[in-house]
Amino acid sequence: MKTIALVTQKGGSGKSTLAIGLAVAAQQDGETVFILETDKQGTVANWALRRTDPDPAVDRVSGGAELDRALALLASKGYTLAVIDTPGVDSVTVTAAIRAADLCLIPARPSPADIEAANPTLDAIRKLGKEFAFVLNQAPVRSYRINEASSALNMWGVLALPHIVQRNDHQDALGAGQGVTEFSPDSKAAEEIRALWAWVKKRMRGSENELRAIA
Repeated sequence: MKTIALVTQKGGSGKSTLAIGLAVAAQQDGETVFILETDKQGTVANWALRRTDPDPAVDRVSGGAELDRALALLASKGYTLAVIDTPGVDSVTVTAAIRAADLCLIPARPSPADIEAANPTLDAIRKLGKEFAFVLNQAPVRSYRINEASSALNMWGVLALPHIVQRNDHQDALGAGQGVTEFSPDSKAAEEIRALWAWVKKRMRGSENELRAIA
């Protein structure tokens, strides 16, 4: 089983919406997906209550030990992908999520405050030696800030592609209890999320192949 963790200390970066969008896109791509929510705000859990499809299933966990047990149980049940949504504060649970992840995704809006706020998260990820990528999220359709933010994030590490534009379809899908690729499958928003999932999937497979080559 592969595990993705959405992590950043900056609130309002769109972690939960990305977690949902990627989980649904992965499920549509044939993965058996479970979302673990460690954020007390409960955005993902509330989304699940509005959802008519029982999959991807969602459960709320707290604490590193509980998260580790949940991941072990999911792996034993044959799930192929776990997506962890984390709170916007540093905690033992966030550290556990980073430690458990095959890939940490760090969402950041194209603003200096968001990019600067990603630094502590990046430090924690690097200390644990985990794979990571930034996701430029909630970006305007056209703005010089996108190029500036992309350059800054690329200097710090890997930037996932494509960047995710701020579109109403994401919030409308959230309210409907759907992923954006379900709510508006032919939209630009859905196209971007599917492309981001394809990038993430390729990245995780590439890391796995590198480890096999070393072994």
